[in-house]
Amino acid sequence: MANQVQDLTPDEVSKGIDEGRYLLVDVREPNEVDAEAYPSGVVVPLSTFDPKAIPDPAGKQVVFACRSGKRSVTASLAAQAAGLPYDKHLAGGMLGWKAAGLPTKVG
Repeated sequence: MANQVQDLTPDEVSKGIDEGRYLLVDVREPNEVDAEAYPSGVVVPLSTFDPKAIPDPAGKQVVFACRSGKRSVTASLAAQAAGLPYDKHLAGGMLGWKAAGLPTKVG
């Protein structure tokens, strides 16, 4: 069966985080995260991506996120290749998140 990555909208992801259903994994680089970050989530940069570095989601579903939605797909496929059932990502990334008017942390 081919690996698949499910697109989630910024509103779906924000709601899921607020409801405690989603763990956001930001795969951008530390300098990008330092400049502007998602309000919650863990950072596992794609450049040094290790699926084992993703914390135990403790019953939540993992959702990958990046700047535009490309690296998050790559990370999801890499996690699936490592045998993890992480098949969701934030379509549009940080750009879509901000376009939807959702909050970010700066600095």
